[in-house]
Amino acid sequence: MLKLHRWPSDDWQGIGAEMPSEIIWADLLNATDEEKQFVERLLKIRIPSAESLSEIEASSRLIFDHGTLYLGSPAVRLSEDNEAEITPVGFIIGPHVLVTVRFAELPIFDQISKRVGSDDSLENGMCVFTSLLEAMIDRGADALEHLAARVDTLSRGVFKGGLVRSKRPVRSSRRMREALENVGELADRLAKSRDVLLGVGRIASFAGDVGSEWITEASKKRLHAVSKDVVSLSDYETRLSDKIQLLLDAVLGFINIQQNELFKVLTIVSVVGVPPTILVGVWGMNFKNMPELSWTFGYPLALLAIIASGVLPLIWFRRRGWFE
Repeated sequence: MLKLHRWPSDDWQGIGAEMPSEIIWADLLNATDEEKQFVERLLKIRIPSAESLSEIEASSRLIFDHGTLYLGSPAVRLSEDNEAEITPVGFIIGPHVLVTVRFAELPIFDQISKRVGSDDSLENGMCVFTSLLEAMIDRGADALEHLAARVDTLSRGVFKGGLVRSKRPVRSSRRMREALENVGELADRLAKSRDVLLGVGRIASFAGDVGSEWITEASKKRLHAVSKDVVSLSDYETRLSDKIQLLLDAVLGFINIQQNELFKVLTIVSVVGVPPTILVGVWGMNFKNMPELSWTFGYPLALLAIIASGVLPLIWFRRRGWFE
């Protein structure tokens, strides 16, 4: 789909050989080959593919060619299952028109699209590009705040005994498994937010440093402000990442403690069960000359010895504090 902002009609096929001066933003969303060729012909540019925009090296995402900026950055979208997914976004910036290339619906584009029709301060494509970056930063900050709130909630549940409060091992194991899954999900979303912040910081810094005459000082100041916001959010993200790592270590520590408790129980059972088993095995032998067989109280004494051999280890474990 091709959307030409500030063009009164949705019919772009009637446009001639030049891009009308009213249009400052051409938004390509899962564009067809015909729509790509139309924009390339009018603006004398090349539309990058999703594969080229997804490359990780900076030389493929940050290009200044014949007075035109070709920039690429990752963005986060929510799938139908409410899962965060990375999708590439391309920005092609000329003296007047901004061309965006994307492959997923993104709320910030709809937000800026509404502004373009009513905000006269958006004079050209660079102004729209800067507004998009600012919206991405705002959304990234909201995402980090949401993640921080979830991390605090999970932290209270982990460090205040919520994982091992139940006396039933099955319930504790389920809680630990859920906590581990939540930590993994938080770490994954934080990693995606980090990728977006890194991408926005790169393209903002590169666009602000390019010495082209059509990039005004006001736009450069706004891009510099975006870069500073990225640095501050990156510091916040680093602290949040450290806290998630601490939660991961704590959950794994509780899992180890639960496993040690299980091994402790198995140790007690095995130690308590070994002496009676030995005595029963001795008295169960079929020897002719076994003095205990002729004792009047041989049987009660044998039972008492077997019980005592099991109770004495329990008393020893209790005095050592194994039952606390």
